[in-house]
Amino acid sequence: MDDPLTPVDPLERTLHTARALVLADLASGEVAAADVVSMVEDSVVQRRWWVEQWPEGAAYVAGLVAQDVQDALLESHGRWPLCPVCGSGDPHALEVEPELGPDPHWVCHKAGVKVASVGSLGAATGGAATS
Repeated sequence: MDDPLTPVDPLERTLHTARALVLADLASGEVAAADVVSMVEDSVVQRRWWVEQWPEGAAYVAGLVAQDVQDALLESHGRWPLCPVCGSGDPHALEVEPELGPDPHWVCHKAGVKVASVGSLGAATGGAATS
């Protein structure tokens, strides 16, 4: 059994944080079903390998996991998360910016606004369903 006082490896902390942020956004949109959580887990496994190869990229993992899950959801469930800013026109998904950088956030390119940081989508949408 692991000692609870043993420090967590920085890589594990990064991966757990990315998982938690993306799961928070999914839960705020009520799309955190078991198959979707599996998509998050699959992405975390892939990004573990990626950051082991490029440790300097650790700050980018949360944004990459969010993009991975968004891509996987598009193939199986449709666009996510839908923009809560634009009230008219065709529904469209938010995008993660920067595509490869620290401090990832959800943006609406139509309105040209930052909607929320990855992990804080619920605050921006009031926790309403975004799928």
